Amino acid sequence: MTSGVSLDTGALIALERGDEQVRQLLRRALNADLPLHVVCEVVAQAWRDGRRQAVLARFLRLPEIVFPIMDVAAAKIVGELCARSGASDVVDVHVVVDARMHGHRVVTSDPDDLRSIDSSLSLIAI
Repeated sequence: MTSGVSLDTGALIALERGDEQVRQLLRRALNADLPLHVVCEVVAQAWRDGRRQAVLARFLRLPEIVFPIMDVAAAKIVGELCARSGASDVVDVHVVVDARMHGHRVVTSDPDDLRSIDSSLSLIAI
């Protein structure tokens, strides 16, 4: 696969909806001991009602998942990339920045949006 996997909001929504491609991909990543990153803003975009999101709630409790936080240093990097790329969605840009920093592929339902931020990013479109 890669050195790790980062998930965008579309990937979490697909997981919650039972998308088999996403489930298999995550299973393979976990079995290969690859790091899984979900930036905290992605959780905020996907989370709506924990009583109805049991699959997502279980996934987010996995100890293998890393939740990168946007501190001031990361916020500056994200802001600079927003300016360079013309992107306005800081969540997507944070996903891109984190994936680039760690050499991850990004699981996304919006490959065009992420490619417009960084055309060299390795993506897994779902």
